[in-house]
Amino acid sequence: QAQLMESGGGSMQPGGSLRLSCSVSRDVYNSGCMGWFRQATGQGREGVGYIFRDGSTIYRDSVRGRFTVSRDNSENTVYLQMNNLQPEDTAMYYCAVIPWGRPCTLRTLPESEIRGQGTQVTVSS
Repeated sequence: QAQLMESGGGSMQPGGSLRLSCSVSRDVYNSGCMGWFRQATGQGREGVGYIFRDGSTIYRDSVRGRFTVSRDNSENTVYLQMNNLQPEDTAMYYCAVIPWGRPCTLRTLPESEIRGQGTQVTVSS
């Protein structure tokens, strides 16, 4: 059974940085595009960014240049480096995998059934 487990969330002041980690079980690691989505309280889910097999990445406009998705194939881990955090980045962050053969977009990523339990990120002064 596929397992994804996020870690690294916490509270941060505006302008700070956090790195989220997602440990992915071997049976699904690199079996599709891998990435992150988030959900703020009372809001819908939104795709943040993801990485393809070739290492290329896609980001939503509001985080491009501040957030970076990367992976470590030796550790079966996907990362989300978040710099210059802003209060509007406050949300529960989830990692997810969309299997190859299915469309991988910022819209479909939050709909994946292969996802973790989430880790909370709070940005406030």
